[in-house]
Amino acid sequence: MSIQFKSITQLRAMLDEKLISPLELTQESHQLAKKFKDLNCFVTMNEDFSNKKAGAIDLKKENNSLLLGIPLAQKDLFCTEGLRTTCSSKILSNFFPPYTATAVRKLEDAGSITIGKTNMDEFAMGSSNETSFFGNVHNPWRKGYVPGGSSGGSAAAVAAGIVPAATGTDTGGSIRQPAAHCGITGLKPTYGRISRWGMIAFASSLDQAGPLARTAEDCAILLNTMSGHDLKDTTSLNIEVPDFLSKLNEPIKGLKIGIIKEFDLSDLDEEVQARFEESKKVYEKLGAKFVDVSLPNISASVPTYYSIAPAECSSNLSRFDGVRFGHRAQDTDDLNDLYIKSRSEGFGDEVKRRILIGTYALSAGYYDAYYKKAQQVRRLIKNDFDHVFESVDILMTPTSPSTAFKFGSKGTQNPVELYLEDLFTISSNLAGLPAISIPHGQVNSLPVGLQLIGNFLREDQLLNVAHIFQQNTEFHLAKPNMENFK
Repeated sequence: MSIQFKSITQLRAMLDEKLISPLELTQESHQLAKKFKDLNCFVTMNEDFSNKKAGAIDLKKENNSLLLGIPLAQKDLFCTEGLRTTCSSKILSNFFPPYTATAVRKLEDAGSITIGKTNMDEFAMGSSNETSFFGNVHNPWRKGYVPGGSSGGSAAAVAAGIVPAATGTDTGGSIRQPAAHCGITGLKPTYGRISRWGMIAFASSLDQAGPLARTAEDCAILLNTMSGHDLKDTTSLNIEVPDFLSKLNEPIKGLKIGIIKEFDLSDLDEEVQARFEESKKVYEKLGAKFVDVSLPNISASVPTYYSIAPAECSSNLSRFDGVRFGHRAQDTDDLNDLYIKSRSEGFGDEVKRRILIGTYALSAGYYDAYYKKAQQVRRLIKNDFDHVFESVDILMTPTSPSTAFKFGSKGTQNPVELYLEDLFTISSNLAGLPAISIPHGQVNSLPVGLQLIGNFLREDQLLNVAHIFQQNTEFHLAKPNMENFK
């Protein structure tokens, strides 16, 4: 029995019924990764170690973990002890961390098996997975089309059925947007819900780890394990972690869903609009009520984000200097020349662009005009959300303005064209709110994502609303035809 396209819940049942062993499960994941290598969704594989771990698992022993023996893929910005971690950048192409990120360690302690590290936009900077040093990731639904970014490799690996789930990170939409383009479910939790320790930072006040999976139920399973306070991360929340599975099946009758007036959906493709209206009808049949709401400052989200994120990236990436670890240029004249050549050779164009923008925004004479002003607008956006959530439970938007697009068709002449792909997702990162993308149909045979944004720490409600939708539709069951990737 093939494991391809199976959910964590389905694989758990197969393991418990002894229809398959953890070793057989892991071996088949590796076989699928090799079979569909043209997707280019993996940077580094972990075959020998993962097979050894899987072979040592004894399912007869008492272990209530739903992840015991389940193969997962990790985005390649989570440090993994002894396993290469590159951030899909030349500058870290030979980096082997001496420790494992907390989020990954928790998953592995629960019995999951890391089969490999997934390709991504370099240092998580991109919306299409076209900035990776290791080449573009293909969308499993259509060869030559982007899977979304920056967690494109993770999304593609799940959509192709190589693994049932994978880790991702979301700084401005980097879990939700690839989930939408690849027809799977992706959750960005509340900022601080999951420890960032061991994640290679892009923008520290925006980055958040989260799961990509086939269903909202699987995302809840992963979130249960990944969440929790970490003494190594001062931004992780020191609060009790609820059981995110416990409320999945609660009825949503009377739920108030907000539709944001400032997002003019008439500018979108007519078919994308149609999918959105159809999803509204699904929720109305289930008893939800729709309310028009206003977020007056949300139109400033994109420029606010692209002032804050590059500034923080400029600071975070200053450590990659060719001295202590990573790529080191040869034939240099002095220390300054070493810095310049190592960084010039090691970073790609998009990373250099954002470092330069961020350094400018933080420079004397411009800090108040750009970074400080952006942080003030960020507070206004957060205040707008606080006000709106006094009258509604959930907000609903499209995840992305478009479906997946061809390699090189956007952003080649004007990078802002790609930045606008995160139009609907950025605001929840600025406000630190949880949000989820679920598949809700197709346009021109490519998946379309529906985004639900929840109030602070209300992942339980988000997952419930997403799960009920998936219990009453079959969009999440759609599978790409993988014939072109054999």
